[in-house]
Amino acid sequence: MRWNLRLAAANRGIWKASELQRMLAERGLVISAGKMSGLWSGRPASIKLDDLNVICAVLGCPVGEVLIPEPDNVPQPGSTELPTAATAGAPTLAVVPRRRDGRSLPPA
Repeated sequence: MRWNLRLAAANRGIWKASELQRMLAERGLVISAGKMSGLWSGRPASIKLDDLNVICAVLGCPVGEVLIPEPDNVPQPGSTELPTAATAGAPTLAVVPRRRDGRSLPPA
């Protein structure tokens, strides 16, 4: 999913995070300046559905305008390929099962 709050707000003439923050507070969603900055300029790792509902009500837009699906970034079933963000620069290590009591496993 791609976070698109800034563009959705700009399409409605809201150009400043503080203006949107004030409008959200009028609807009962009080957001700290730090969290608002993250929502405005970043890509939040998580957001409460109730908060997303208030944001969409204030902007008068559907959820699909704030959250844009990116199905091409999801690995296909049966694919051994991991997402590139998780493997970038990380060495590949083999996982070797071991018994807790220290004894070896039977031959394969």
